[in-house]
Amino acid sequence: REDGRVSSASVQQFIEQISYVSKAKMINHVGGVEEGAYEIYNCVEKIIKQDILGCETTELEGKEESAAPEEVVFGDVLWDAHDEQEQMEAFQQASSSTCELGFEKYFERLNDLVAAPAPIPPLLVSGGPGSGKSLLLSKWIQLQQKHSPNTLILYHFVGRPMSTSSESALIIKRLTLKLMQHSWLVSPLTLDPAKLLEEFPRWLEKLSARHQGSIIIIIDSIDQIQQAEKHMKWLIDPLPVNVRVIVSVNVETCPQAWRLWPTLHLDPLNSKDVKSLINAECNSANVKLTKEQEKKLERHCRSATTCNALYVTLLGKTIACVGNTGNIDETLQQCFQCQDTVSLYRLVLRSIQGSLRSDKEKDLLREILCVIGVSHNGVSESELMELYPELSSAVLASLVHSLHRMCLLTYGCGLLKFQHLQAWDMVRLEYMEEGESVISAYRQKLVEYFTTQLSRDRVTWRSADELPWLFQQQGDKQKLHKCLLNLFVSQNLYKRGHFAELLSYWQLVGKDKSSMAAEYFDSLKEYEKSCEGEESMICLADLYETLGRFLKDLGLLSQAVAPLQRSLEIRETALDPDHPRVAQSLHQLAGVYVQWKKFGNAEQLYKQALEISENAYGAEHPRVARELDALATLYQKQNKYEQTEQLRKKSFKIRQKAARRKGSLCGFALLRQRALQLEELTLGKDTPDNARTLNELGVLYYLQNNLETAELFLKRSLEMRERVLGPDHPDCAQSLNNLAALYNEKQHFDKAEELYEKALDIRRRALAPDHPSLAYTVKHLAVLYKKLGKLDKAVPLYELAVEIRQKSFGPKHPSVATALVNLAVLYCQMKKQVEALPLYERALKIYEDSFGHMHPRVGETLKNLAVLSYEGGDFEKAAELYKRAMEIKEAETLLIGGKATSRHSSSGDTFSLKSALSPNVFLEHGQR
Repeated sequence: REDGRVSSASVQQFIEQISYVSKAKMINHVGGVEEGAYEIYNCVEKIIKQDILGCETTELEGKEESAAPEEVVFGDVLWDAHDEQEQMEAFQQASSSTCELGFEKYFERLNDLVAAPAPIPPLLVSGGPGSGKSLLLSKWIQLQQKHSPNTLILYHFVGRPMSTSSESALIIKRLTLKLMQHSWLVSPLTLDPAKLLEEFPRWLEKLSARHQGSIIIIIDSIDQIQQAEKHMKWLIDPLPVNVRVIVSVNVETCPQAWRLWPTLHLDPLNSKDVKSLINAECNSANVKLTKEQEKKLERHCRSATTCNALYVTLLGKTIACVGNTGNIDETLQQCFQCQDTVSLYRLVLRSIQGSLRSDKEKDLLREILCVIGVSHNGVSESELMELYPELSSAVLASLVHSLHRMCLLTYGCGLLKFQHLQAWDMVRLEYMEEGESVISAYRQKLVEYFTTQLSRDRVTWRSADELPWLFQQQGDKQKLHKCLLNLFVSQNLYKRGHFAELLSYWQLVGKDKSSMAAEYFDSLKEYEKSCEGEESMICLADLYETLGRFLKDLGLLSQAVAPLQRSLEIRETALDPDHPRVAQSLHQLAGVYVQWKKFGNAEQLYKQALEISENAYGAEHPRVARELDALATLYQKQNKYEQTEQLRKKSFKIRQKAARRKGSLCGFALLRQRALQLEELTLGKDTPDNARTLNELGVLYYLQNNLETAELFLKRSLEMRERVLGPDHPDCAQSLNNLAALYNEKQHFDKAEELYEKALDIRRRALAPDHPSLAYTVKHLAVLYKKLGKLDKAVPLYELAVEIRQKSFGPKHPSVATALVNLAVLYCQMKKQVEALPLYERALKIYEDSFGHMHPRVGETLKNLAVLSYEGGDFEKAAELYKRAMEIKEAETLLIGGKATSRHSSSGDTFSLKSALSPNVFLEHGQR
């Protein structure tokens, strides 16, 4: 549009068409093509981040703030959204069929299984390849979900052998987490593959007892799981009373021990089903078969290999593809030469090859199929275009369309992969008859591609998924070892819960758990040398935490403490002692102490994490529930049942509220819906309620990263509140505070400063001296002053923060010590060491009384005092304090079996991240 007017009639028509599409997003743009493409890219990226991945926590205040979707919190368990999405897509694909295949008789048998009295072994659904097992199970799941809402159905569709979906530990972890999700139970869950498989029957027993109704577990293509009999032993054990298990297998590859189970065998399709399936495909393309042609097809589809669902579907698609323009009789003759699905796929492939215009396109078709075939989990379209620069988007789109339509390829989480195993078998026969040398060449092409990605510091989930697996398949232990020591690759795998996979790679390179831990730690220390600046240090803290959690899961508790402690130190220094990520570090460290049975240490850490979470998120946030659950579990281990029960009830109420608030909606759909409702409500006159609604709207748009619209509503809210309530009302302070946070986000620091100051003035006059809203404004204005270098203005606010914490928690609380340290840091930056000294001394006394004389925080504060004494010329006192600090450090080193030398303070944002020990000066003062 130019000057608000549409540039042409065709554009106007297009806009009118779009207006009827509920999910369309329109971008107005005048300018160059590249600029327009960039705007669209930003828009799509924003939609993905908000609608699919959720959103970051905001610093805005408002009652609807908690409506922002949070990541699902399952204690300390790592949940992979990608694996979950893959399963949802697999289920949708399995249930898509052009017609019903007369499965009613099988549905009755499956229903009988659910109704049968316990105990009952798993039901085996068997059939040949492509007989419709996945289709049957997915259709039955849909019926159960519709007619039996109290029945909990957990399903897993196994994809190609060797793919992520066929890894037993990931399957069991996913099923356990789904059970925990539905029972709202949050307990520590091991990620050690052997223990996970061993403990699953106990989890099933425990969680099924909490569920009101039946639980049905369905695993499709269970025989494709790696070492299925070994890893699925729990199937042989007696199942809990309300649990039923259904598994499907290929009749040829079913393990011998399972053949004794009750079996539902899928019969070949009868002539009526064959006819209806082929006609459904033909009708979709407006193709009409003659009676003679139908008879020929009926006669052909009578053998076991030609009357299964996949073969008949493929046959129907081949005929439909020829359409009214081609020779159907000739196509039928070619099809009748194919006596199984693989040979029919080969005919389909040759038909696609014949439709291509040049040899170059035929070569590209081969390359695409082979490269997808040798990958771990598939290949994306963008990766294909980078692998083959000569491949244009138009040619790729055309090829993918043909391959998808003919059931060769499908999409899974944005990756192209084979739709059926028989399609992959056909590609191997067609293009890879020379064997391992050809496969190895294609793998090498992928290795080079993903290695290049790593060299550009682009560690995505794709390179982490593919590269180590490809090295494993190639048997290249040296390169696999080097790849694993790329900290970001290992972090990516571990954080997505691919623990067993990571462990199997290390076993292949011949490293035991202890040597693996040592190598990771050495790599991290080496990486730390290159870290400069706040952002890289925060990233380093994440790496240390990942290593600590990984070692904890391996049972290496003594080695796990060091990286977790280091992560805590860095976060307290680089962020803020009250930052939610500090709570995360405290929580993880406490978890190690619990396993180590050092309950006193763990309790103190959990309580600190709880306090930080309550201050950061509010008392009714799922993260607060997580800390309450952790404390409850700790008290239970100490037989403190009364305290356990109180915390469990509190946690349950928070989770119940959160579940009601979220409903079944994901992402920002809820926010959008609420925003529309609120906009309708604000058309009325000036009232306090309408002003509050406008504020909520501003928060909602801020959460959607629509800062311009957010600013508009927040300003309207402020103006209305000032008119209705007066400019000194606390609600006006809320609007001012929110606008300040918004300007801070937009880096309009002068505006943010002015508004924070106004909000603080109102809140100081209107609220109690220990009110959380006052503390909030004080904290954020102080941080802003510090960021702007206005240290003189920051001092009274840091002093006020100490006062507020004293009133809230009492003068001897560790939180007060942290506030004292922050104030001391500020004085040091202003070269006012005399004022800083008593603050550090008081903080030291609180830390010693709270944590004991040998706690790391005591050691760090002693080190800071040593620096001040040294700079004040009292070298003897400095040496004595430094000696005490080093004794604590050495005691800690002995306790945890070796620890990296820490160059950073762990008691507040104390010293420069770049400050280091030197022979002459203990530590330099510097700005954070």
